[in-house]
Amino acid sequence: MDRFEALRKPFQPDWKGLVANILRAGTPDRVYFIELFHDGEVATAIAECFNLLKGIRPDDPHFALKKHIAVQRFTGMDFVKGSLVGMDMPLFGQTVEDPAALRREGGRRYQDEHRGPIMTWEDFERYPWPDPDRPEATRDLEWYQEHLPEDMCIIGFGGFAHFAEMLTWLMGYETFCLALYEQRDLVQAIAARLTALYAAVLRRLLEFDRVKIIWGSDDMGHKTGLLFAPADMREFVLSGHRRMAEIAHAAGRPYILHSCGRLTDIMDDLIRDVRIDGKHSFEDTIEDVRQVKHTYGRQIALLGGIDVDFLCRADEAAVRRRVRETLDICLPGGGYCLGTGNSVANYIPLDNYLAMVDEGRRYAG
Repeated sequence: MDRFEALRKPFQPDWKGLVANILRAGTPDRVYFIELFHDGEVATAIAECFNLLKGIRPDDPHFALKKHIAVQRFTGMDFVKGSLVGMDMPLFGQTVEDPAALRREGGRRYQDEHRGPIMTWEDFERYPWPDPDRPEATRDLEWYQEHLPEDMCIIGFGGFAHFAEMLTWLMGYETFCLALYEQRDLVQAIAARLTALYAAVLRRLLEFDRVKIIWGSDDMGHKTGLLFAPADMREFVLSGHRRMAEIAHAAGRPYILHSCGRLTDIMDDLIRDVRIDGKHSFEDTIEDVRQVKHTYGRQIALLGGIDVDFLCRADEAAVRRRVRETLDICLPGGGYCLGTGNSVANYIPLDNYLAMVDEGRRYAG
């Protein structure tokens, strides 16, 4: 850990610079970082390795929020992620033992693709939809609003804008695909309910002026294409994201989107119709972020892009070389934030992730 010299130097967050960079306001004077999230095991390992929790008692009622701030700042982030609490939606899935080096207690959970909690109209009527208007739902946001350092902002995130994901999770992917033909009215009802729910969540997020960016998260594809047909994606999913972007833009906030998969068939829709300001999640076998800089990277911000499989398999020298090459190509003109191609998963070697951040902090262009 001693070789990560740049990580040990003081870091000065600048949320205004982050927002300007996402809006492509010109080549930034430093590298900005972004991640969808750190797996909890990774965040704990970083905090322990670098003694980030000194003076924070484990029994502090705000321990998790203080830990999040400490890890975000240490890894070069200008933000914390804030969301409403108590917005979980019951789903079907299975848990198996986690083989990762930083093993997850309780195992790793996988979604049930065959069935879900809403397969009939009767299921829809009795489903326990969460209530974003509960007073306690903004508990964490209220704490951040008062205690977050002034040089950091909140990115509104979590339990939000999972249109394609929730349609396929609530029904089960197989059931959903059949329902597109046999129960299309039920699919439409679920999509409308999700849009109303997420619009209510977003309006509550925007009650807090320290929420400066809105981040939708919704996996829409796989390695070779979309999860379902482009026309259905436009009707049931993109319409919801368009509404979220409209609300965010009306409040003066950028709307960025995480989505895994090959989105070629709807990329123009996302840029021109939904009007996303930035796209997150890049996998080398689908599209290399270094190549995308010269295509739709001229229209929206590109976020992350250091491929997760590469981070798992490469040595430290290769990681540092890849970071420099990516910044050389993507940083000019702005609109690029350094990060993994997806998230900081607990199976990525921790030293490789830290090398990526350290090299980004060293980078002078």
